[in-house]
Amino acid sequence: MSELVTGVISNYAQFFSFQAFWDVVSNPLNLAIIGTLIILEGLLSADNALVLAIMVKHLPQNQQKKALFYGIFGAYLFRFIAIGLGTYLIKIWWIKAVGALYLLWLSFQYFALKKSDKEDDPLEEKTSAMGFWRTVLAVELMDIAFSMDSVLAAIGVSDQVWVLYLGGILGVMMMRGVAQLFLMLIEKYPGLETTAYVLIGIIGTKMMASAFGYHTSNVVFFGTLVIVFFSTFVIHHLRGENA
Repeated sequence: MSELVTGVISNYAQFFSFQAFWDVVSNPLNLAIIGTLIILEGLLSADNALVLAIMVKHLPQNQQKKALFYGIFGAYLFRFIAIGLGTYLIKIWWIKAVGALYLLWLSFQYFALKKSDKEDDPLEEKTSAMGFWRTVLAVELMDIAFSMDSVLAAIGVSDQVWVLYLGGILGVMMMRGVAQLFLMLIEKYPGLETTAYVLIGIIGTKMMASAFGYHTSNVVFFGTLVIVFFSTFVIHHLRGENA
């Protein structure tokens, strides 16, 4: 127990270390990883941002932005807690294996068990009777629920707390500001949504392999992610030319 507490405290200490922060932002590879996490967050959260917008739609216009702004703090706090704990606990092989299974299940569920997008969503009706603070609480809880998948996927990419936190908070900030842009991008390139879950599957596979002692070099891993991501645009245009 004392080793667990010491390890977690050591992880959180990195949040308050300027040297740890500088080591991350001064390394081009870390900046590339942060950029990857921001893109992954954007792909996974575009629809989520739309859901949050619907949740606050019933409020007066001057309160809508406040409710979403307060909701950001919930997302940031959850990431602070989850990353500090997760990057230590994920070193335990069976926890890493469970996390990998969850990511692989997400990918499998998307491809094999995906529900119809046309199902009626009663969310707007459920939130329309809520007051301001109840809406803020609902947004906070929804932010946390949305964060779980992206945080676990991020931990599968890197184990550096500042890399994960910067990727997470910048991703959340970006989604609040340019959610509509990502929605338009996904609408123009529908394959991007599928790509996000292919990437999750790759990350889950890497995490599972490392749980049993098989490690992949960063060059091969990130090279694979980049190829998969950009191949979406190539395939889209090739199909467009053949249509």
